[in-house]
Amino acid sequence: MSSELAARSRWVTGRFVSRSRLPSSFVFKEYLKMQQKSCNSNKRGQCYAADVRRLWTANTCLKMRFLGKTILWRKILCFPHNLMFNSLVRTYLTKTYPVLNGKLQPIHQHVFESNLQNSMIHSKRYLELVKQVQKGGGEKAILRHTQRNRKLLVRDRLRLLLDKGEILELSPFAGLGMPYGDIPAAGCITGIGKVSGVWCVFIANDATVKGGTVYPVAVKKQLRAQDIAIQNRLPCIYLVDSGGAFLPLQADIFPDKNHGGRTFYNEAIMSATGIPQVAVVCGSCTAGGAYIPTMADETVMVDKIGTIFLAGPPLVKAATGEDSSPEDLGGATMHAKVSGCIDHFAATEEEAYKCARNIIATLNLELPPNMPTDFEEPLYAAEELNGLAPRDYAHTLDIKLVLSRLTDGSKFLEFKALFGTTLLTGFAQIKGHLVGIVANNGELTHHASLKGSHFVQLCDQRNIPIIFLQNTRPNVTVTRTLTKAVAVTNQLKAQGSMIASVACATVPKITIVIGGCYGGESFAMCGRSFDPNFLFLWPNARIGLVSPNHCSEFLKIDGNIQDEAQQKTMKEMLEVETSAFHSTSRIWDDGVILPADTRTVIGQCLNIFKREPRFHSHPERQVTLRI
Repeated sequence: MSSELAARSRWVTGRFVSRSRLPSSFVFKEYLKMQQKSCNSNKRGQCYAADVRRLWTANTCLKMRFLGKTILWRKILCFPHNLMFNSLVRTYLTKTYPVLNGKLQPIHQHVFESNLQNSMIHSKRYLELVKQVQKGGGEKAILRHTQRNRKLLVRDRLRLLLDKGEILELSPFAGLGMPYGDIPAAGCITGIGKVSGVWCVFIANDATVKGGTVYPVAVKKQLRAQDIAIQNRLPCIYLVDSGGAFLPLQADIFPDKNHGGRTFYNEAIMSATGIPQVAVVCGSCTAGGAYIPTMADETVMVDKIGTIFLAGPPLVKAATGEDSSPEDLGGATMHAKVSGCIDHFAATEEEAYKCARNIIATLNLELPPNMPTDFEEPLYAAEELNGLAPRDYAHTLDIKLVLSRLTDGSKFLEFKALFGTTLLTGFAQIKGHLVGIVANNGELTHHASLKGSHFVQLCDQRNIPIIFLQNTRPNVTVTRTLTKAVAVTNQLKAQGSMIASVACATVPKITIVIGGCYGGESFAMCGRSFDPNFLFLWPNARIGLVSPNHCSEFLKIDGNIQDEAQQKTMKEMLEVETSAFHSTSRIWDDGVILPADTRTVIGQCLNIFKREPRFHSHPERQVTLRI
């Protein structure tokens, strides 16, 4: 027995050194033969940790000093944190995925050029908004904030707080073009970054925007950031510098379920479920905003510039006639020595953010594993995605051209390639992470919907994240015959099946709207209503019940026949309200991203996901519904 194991260990080590692919027949034959014996001999109930998803190639094994040593086959099967059998097999088998043909045909050149021109227009608008947001409340407000109040700007604060590296900012264009005026970045910056090596959600008020006053869109943005923290079980850090709610709009801020009070409800729920929360009071913390630091697990407060009180000195004077200073009423010294509302006193802002980093380091959380770095880059340039972003539905090219510029090595293992061809489904790797991909390639037909339903259930059963690339048709189906009506009914039933599968899937989901997000088909493609972990738009994307170019058809079908002037007004309104920038300003998504950045953003999201136990999905008992 020992000689047999030694022979196998030499064979495996030799395969690592030579970078050869493990033959699947040998691997599975040996695995089935040896797994039970290995478990029994080591008295272990489980031979490997199924939740570990690292990819182990010859290169990474060499870094971990596995090469040059005799690794017993039994130990390979029983490695709990290092060389996993499922990861070992996946590393080699995914290398054999078919390579997509991403070459653009000459017949499609004019469509590519038209799309490229449209993308350049939207990219220019994107860059203009980036500059506007980075200015915050403007030059005067910045001078008042830094010179008179002696505070750091919000982005400088985040640089002191976060580790150097990847930062995923969420909804940076929120609040622009609102009925009550422009509120750059909704008056607060939210996103995800690493603090002391731990992925954390951050919510940082920008007091240069309207003096830190909270508008309805700011409440919505903060609630979305908390939802992401809850969904992905990430610690949450609040940098509080707020002047309280904007009273003229109190009806849109205070009374409803998802208004301001929901922030404090979420804080309580997050604390109860073990999600850490840290607050840094680096400015005013007035009225309802005072609850944020007092409900956090630990609070740091900066001397002289941080204050916490429900009502400031002017209201105290009006109510009681007493004169008081902000420091005496709610300064850091008072709260540290008298009220006990804060846990850490900081003399400067730099000291406060260092303290916050130290708090995160004491959470005793498992650090994220080292992410794969030896993945293959796509064979085609990401910049070419600008020409593949459809200016409208009629300018849509084959979705495989897009995938060939997103997946590792431009490789893709298609599922049901000959069935329901207007929906593309299959497996690929993006930045070293195994994902399932569901992408529109035309109308979501009866067969395509059944195919999508089947594939989503497979991904949920195998605990594989799903990427939805959404580009749904902009018009409605007209049923003028009984046969057509029956066909449409069957199509709706199949779409309902896919909608149910998407709604019940508990694996992480990322939706990228690369074209249109119209009507009921968008539900089956995991639109905003279906709670994807992240949803991003390309600048050319459109969101609405119907496309501006098809609104006249919709009005005729609905029976609301209007004159040309009314139709023109309707079209102009839809041109504005269906645009990606209108959507993101109202936080109907998590941000607009440039097509060339799509692979990077998806990779960041996949790195952030935590593989938590799923509550209502039990793969061992779940049945995949066949067609």
